[in-house]
Amino acid sequence: MFEWIPVALPLVVVIVVVLIFLSFVPLGLWISAVSAGVRVSIFSLIGMRLRRVRADKIIRPLIKAQKAGMNVNANQLESHLLSGGRVDNVVDALIAAHRANLDLSFERAAAIDLAGRNVFEAVRMSVTPKIIETPWISAVAINGIEVKVIAKVTVRANLGRLVGGAGEETIIARVGEGIVTTVGSSQSHKSVLENPDLISRTVLSKGLDNGTAFEILSIDIADVDIGRNIGAHLQIQQAEADKQIAQAKAEERRATAIAKEQEMRAEVEHMKAKVVEAEAEVPMALAEALRNGNLGVMDYYRMQNVQADTNMKNNVGTADLTNMFKPKNEPNGKA
Repeated sequence: MFEWIPVALPLVVVIVVVLIFLSFVPLGLWISAVSAGVRVSIFSLIGMRLRRVRADKIIRPLIKAQKAGMNVNANQLESHLLSGGRVDNVVDALIAAHRANLDLSFERAAAIDLAGRNVFEAVRMSVTPKIIETPWISAVAINGIEVKVIAKVTVRANLGRLVGGAGEETIIARVGEGIVTTVGSSQSHKSVLENPDLISRTVLSKGLDNGTAFEILSIDIADVDIGRNIGAHLQIQQAEADKQIAQAKAEERRATAIAKEQEMRAEVEHMKAKVVEAEAEVPMALAEALRNGNLGVMDYYRMQNVQADTNMKNNVGTADLTNMFKPKNEPNGKA
């Protein structure tokens, strides 16, 4: 009944071995590589599987590179993939650079890709320049008029400086700085409006692409507009500040004068108090003089008469003479 088992057992073992082999080796991918003329062995594909590397991400870009005539091997692609790079992007960049006669090696392309830049877009930008438009850049001429400028910067990627070179933000910042400097050195805003190309020529001559990943081809002024009169505004603020300073100094002088007046009044009151105190001591001194015989009674009466005459003269000098000579029957002063 079980006579077929010895015959079928080797067949089962062969099927199991074939299945295990196919699970480790992408046979269809190997056939595609061989048919495309790419030399890759079965053991290399098994090694990729053991290293947990997807063979399709190595073989397919390798086929593209071989068909394009690029000298790239599987070990380079696998090493770049294990480093976290994008193999397809690097191979596409190499093919595009080769077609455009650009000098780009695999090592440089891999370094650019690992630096986080899109190497394929960089190659395309080297062939087709890119236009970077700046936002409104505000600058002030010497006469105090604000000038607003929008510039368009035409750049081309510099493959030799993509690793470690500054990006578009640096280009925009440097162009803005150049525009502010150029407008700020102009005597009038009218000269800027008459010759806007003066800005582009001056900015372009400063070598703004040094240390960046780009090469500036041209700087074109897209729009120029007039803003506020900054000089007049600053003069108004300065005048207001001078006015407040003058008011503060006047207030300080007024407070000083008031303080001095109060001090003088206090001194006058003090002198009056001393006079009252001295006058209060006069009767006591007279009484003491009378008791001691230093002052006679007749001398005292004569002194009283002199004081009475003095008081009368003072009263006459301060009286309202107009009211003194009015007729008694005319209260309102009518004759």
